[in-house]
Amino acid sequence: MKSVLGVMVAFVTTGCVLAACSSSKPASLAGSSGSSSPGGSAGQLQQQYEQVAKSVLPSVVQIKAANSSGSGVVYDNKGDIVTNDHVVGGATTLKVAPATGGEPLTAHLVGGFAPDDLAVIRVSGGSLKPASFASSSGLQVGQIVLAMGNPLGLYGSVSEGIVSATGRTVSEGGSSQGSAAVAVIANAVQTSAAINPGNSGGALVNMSSQVIGIPTLAAVNPALGSAAPGIGFAIPSDTVKNIAGQLISSGRVTNSGKASLGITGQTVADQSGNPAGVGVAAVAASGPAASAGIQAGDVITSVGGKPTPNTSVLASVEAQYKPGDKVPVKIVRNGQSRAVEVTLGSLASA
Repeated sequence: MKSVLGVMVAFVTTGCVLAACSSSKPASLAGSSGSSSPGGSAGQLQQQYEQVAKSVLPSVVQIKAANSSGSGVVYDNKGDIVTNDHVVGGATTLKVAPATGGEPLTAHLVGGFAPDDLAVIRVSGGSLKPASFASSSGLQVGQIVLAMGNPLGLYGSVSEGIVSATGRTVSEGGSSQGSAAVAVIANAVQTSAAINPGNSGGALVNMSSQVIGIPTLAAVNPALGSAAPGIGFAIPSDTVKNIAGQLISSGRVTNSGKASLGITGQTVADQSGNPAGVGVAAVAASGPAASAGIQAGDVITSVGGKPTPNTSVLASVEAQYKPGDKVPVKIVRNGQSRAVEVTLGSLASA
């Protein structure tokens, strides 16, 4: 479970048979300027909805891997498709079918970046239409958005909602009790657009037919064990463009824009079995932690004054900083507590 603004919710990824989420961008009823047109008639608004769906759906695909399925968005005219890393699920060969129908195409993995839950795959042949990606920096709460994907295997489905909030930091994947990778979405877009299993990796679109996010997470009400209606999260398009561009050009990410200590860690427990910190399994040579004197075997207990009882919390804390920031880090070495200052680096591909 994760705590968001004091409300206890659990997040699940939404690529396979889980619940997906969608986010969005400022909706512009008058065009790409982002301004609204409250005086427009219901008929005009309906026509605009229809036009946006007609324009964007040809750029949305269904992706099938060995043990998962989800959605993707055509990124360029080279056949590159951006999706969630958890939709790819480690597969190197996948099947892609246009959301508007058509014969499946074979795709191969270009590269993935688990910390941001993003991946790029590429199809050979076909004539897929690239989507238009807008900046997510100007998103406003209340803007209309449409979520497009393939929920429950229903090709080319569209749901409607608004941007509920911006700037969320949410984590998914990995394990607070182990060393599995934890994806942390910084500046996530919260949306009320209805999301269902199979929407993950699809498109969150503004009313100018532009992609402003990639649906990735859905909140789950822990009291009921089911999806919390109207609470979903999407990776902002600015992050998508940065990561996808690097994966396409080199197959890896060298500058994610996210801060990193430069360590590989695993949650360690105290004598009562409760999480007590992140044990440092390895330190990147000449990396931020190494330069500050942190060594393998140390246990990180706080960063910037914020306790880090497990790997998930540590990843979330790191996401709140930028590369180059100097932060105090408390560690325990041979039973003795000490403090060091670390100049954070940039999170990159392993």
